[in-house]
Amino acid sequence: MPAPDHHSQRIRLFNNERLEKLTLISPRVFALNWAILLPLIAWVGWGRTGFWAGLGLFAAGLLIWTLFEYAMHRYLFHLKVEWPAVKWFVFLIHGNHHDNPNDPMRDMMPLSVSLPVAALVWGACLMLLGGPGTWLFLGFILGYVVYDTVHYASHQWPMRGKLASALKRHHMRHHYVDEHGNYAISAIFWDRLFGSMVRSLKRP
Repeated sequence: MPAPDHHSQRIRLFNNERLEKLTLISPRVFALNWAILLPLIAWVGWGRTGFWAGLGLFAAGLLIWTLFEYAMHRYLFHLKVEWPAVKWFVFLIHGNHHDNPNDPMRDMMPLSVSLPVAALVWGACLMLLGGPGTWLFLGFILGYVVYDTVHYASHQWPMRGKLASALKRHHMRHHYVDEHGNYAISAIFWDRLFGSMVRSLKRP
């Protein structure tokens, strides 16, 4: 596995400086990017379907995201294989985060990944539903933005209040108690439903 950069305590993933920069994102860049793109996506979808149909598609997209978030984290990000190339890929996309969980430049998905994946999902929604598919995609991608914001906040902010502290506690247990549980970030009910809730602060 790549060794830590001892100057910054950041795990270096690529020797190439340009590739390395593509693995980083600041919260300001993240916020600016999605503050522009989310209204733009809504504008593209405006008038493509009726209000209630659009709202239903939007809600469905949000729900689909929460399940996708859970499945992606559980089955891809924590994939256990012996093939070196696949092990490196899993470390690249998530394992490095467990080795250095509080790096503020790696607590959100970089745009080099999120934008191409978003484009593919949008295209799939349009192929499936035509113009109204934009509302399904808008719900899905808003779910992603909420997920990444909650994830960043869990690592970088105090998160006071009943809901915020519950979300932070849920994710911190994944990191510091048992990484084989608490896979959900923004919709923790999935861990209850699928029996992957980490309930104790102490290892058994």
